[in-house]
Order: sequence, then structure tokens, then C-alpha cells
Amino acid sequence: MPLSLLHPVTSDLTIKKSRFIGCVQPVADRAAAQVVVARLRAEHPGAAHVCWALLAGGQSAAHDDGEPGGTAGRPMLEVLRHQDLEGVLATVVRYFGGVKLGADGLVRAYTDAVAQALLNAPKIPLVRTLHRTCRLPYALEGLARRELQQAGATLHQAEHDAVVQLSFSLPEPAWPALRARLEEAGQGALQWVEPPVAPA
Repeated sequence: MPLSLLHPVTSDLTIKKSRFIGCVQPVADRAAAQVVVARLRAEHPGAAHVCWALLAGGQSAAHDDGEPGGTAGRPMLEVLRHQDLEGVLATVVRYFGGVKLGADGLVRAYTDAVAQALLNAPKIPLVRTLHRTCRLPYALEGLARRELQQAGATLHQAEHDAVVQLSFSLPEPAWPALRARLEEAGQGALQWVEPPVAPA
């Protein structure tokens, strides 16, 4: 099961006079990650590089920010992948100390900055939330609401027309059992709406 982070955690390494300030933190998507990177650039105007790697929403990205290609962002991304993380941004701010590290030295430095931060990072299981919508006769509404509550689902909308339409979300692991119980109770009278109605 993929893991995410509870809150941001930092590291601070000095290697051959260069300072590497690492941070790993939870983010929702690439747009949120870019806001964080822009803020870091503003907070560290004297830094030589602000490199980053992202795993979020099924997407990955890595940016070397002027370091030789493949020596910063990609190694940082591999550390995140190795830890089975999702919804996580790794950043490393580098202040150049005047001594060149070479490609291998850079890879090690950026990898270590992220790995050190992750050593102290509290990880939490990442549970996907599913959104579902169903239509059912009025006679089944009470039973359906009880089943949703028992499954830990959140009811977002109930519309009453010729039939009742319920829109809800729930943790992915609870979905198969809830679906089976509702379909059995509905005996063919319950219909799933695709695509589901997203909560407002």
C-alpha cells in the first residue's frame, strides 16, 4: 500500500563546503508542488539550485534546476519510489561552496539529502477515496443510508425524484463489500450512475 507523509520534514547537510537543505512533504498535485518550489526560490535568493522531485496523483516529475542532467531530480525521485511514497514532494536547496562534486558526488549528495529527511518523516498509509452515485426506489433509501453509515461512507447528496439518487464517497477498501450488500438488497432495482456525481 502506498504511503504518504504526515507533515514536512527537513535535513541539512554540508558536503565539501556546499550546503544541501532537503525537505520532504505531502502535496496534492503538481500545481501545489510548484507553489512550494516558487516559495523556496523566494526564500533562498542566494541558492545556486532548487531541485525537486514529485510523486503525486499518479504522476512523477523531476527537475535538476541547472545541475548536470540526471544528477539531482532523478536520484531524488528514485528515493521516493524506493520508499513507495505517493502525494509527496522532495526539494533540495543547494548553496554552492566553491568545490565541484562531480556527477557521482552530486547524485550522492541529493540522494542523501532526501534520504536523511525521510529517516525522521512519519509515514501514513494512503487510502484512496472513491466517489459513487446510485439510483434506487424510495423503499430502499433507509436501508441504503444505514449501509453507507456502516461502511464509513460520507453521503454528499440525496435527490428525490421518480427515484432516490444518492451520491457518496468512501475509502476504497470498503467499496467491494458495500457494493455487494447494496446490490443484494436492491435485487436488480438499484442502478449505478456512471460517471459518479462529484461532491460540490
